[in-house]
Amino acid sequence: MYLPSAFREDSLEVQHDFIRAHPLGVLMTSGDGGLMANHIPCLLYPEGPHGVLRLHVARANPQLADLATGRECLIVFHGPQAYVTPSWYPTKAETHKVVPTWNFVAVHVWGSPVIQDDPAWLRAQLDALTDSQEKARTQPWRVDEAPADFIAAQMRAIVGVEIPVSRIEGKWKVSQNRTLADRRGVAEGLAGEAGDAVMAALVARRGGLA
Repeated sequence: MYLPSAFREDSLEVQHDFIRAHPLGVLMTSGDGGLMANHIPCLLYPEGPHGVLRLHVARANPQLADLATGRECLIVFHGPQAYVTPSWYPTKAETHKVVPTWNFVAVHVWGSPVIQDDPAWLRAQLDALTDSQEKARTQPWRVDEAPADFIAAQMRAIVGVEIPVSRIEGKWKVSQNRTLADRRGVAEGLAGEAGDAVMAALVARRGGLA
């Protein structure tokens, strides 16, 4: 990932928190059939130097053949994103030397996948993934609410994957390279005209406005 210093985020804690908040990753592999990508929900565990991702894919998914080779794969996690118009920059009125851009947040993760086909591992992964999304509900749904034979049949159709993270990069491109006045203009434009309170808050926080 292209990482100018202004946008680089090296804090492992910040990167991990971001993945947990945006767990749907784009899993990318390269194999005999070329490049392949699938959107897969992942769980991150604080194990090893950079963490471990655990997930599952359909047994019928052709990407499983690429994963089974153990070759390094890339998982991309996306967060908030927003178009930034030059009209929000006070600099526009002064010089007109401005162009549009796009703000976004992303974390890229690399690692060599390990196939996990043990039923106990799979069930633990399903329970943990479900609980991670259901826990905030008043009445969380649990896997064991479904009939046991039904869950067993569903599990036979999936395969677990564990990816020890060998490298991780974070990019918070939220107008940090602009002047203070321009950053303020972007934050106000996003919060007002664009109605994007999330990105506006990111620009304000990272740009020293909050």
